Amino acid sequence: MDVISDMFVRIQNAYRAGHETVLIPHSKLRTAIAEILEKNKFVGKAEKKGKKVRKFLEIALKYYEEVPAMSGFKRISKPSRRMYIDSKGLFAKKRSRGVSIISTSKGLMTNHEAKKARMGGEVIAEVW
Repeated sequence: MDVISDMFVRIQNAYRAGHETVLIPHSKLRTAIAEILEKNKFVGKAEKKGKKVRKFLEIALKYYEEVPAMSGFKRISKPSRRMYIDSKGLFAKKRSRGVSIISTSKGLMTNHEAKKARMGGEVIAEVW
């Protein structure tokens, strides 16, 4: 099972149901993705909770006048087919608020940060 797609689907379903928070099983990768989403104002505060084996992320969802801050996502690099891009291939999203999440050798970054650092890597997902 693809844990990244599962995370995005859980967030999307919580937005559609009108929840204030969503619980997601904890991992370092999911925490890094949640931090990027938080920094780009797609979600509110993301906190790690729980102990030992039962750790989870509690992500506060953000709404603008009852409209979800994150309207959609697209998983680009999948477990069955990995997609990589170099720094020259990076581009700004068509929508002004959209970002791509890229896994580089220096950790996860948005497409804007990776282009500034002249780094390429695996394109995880696009979020708008």
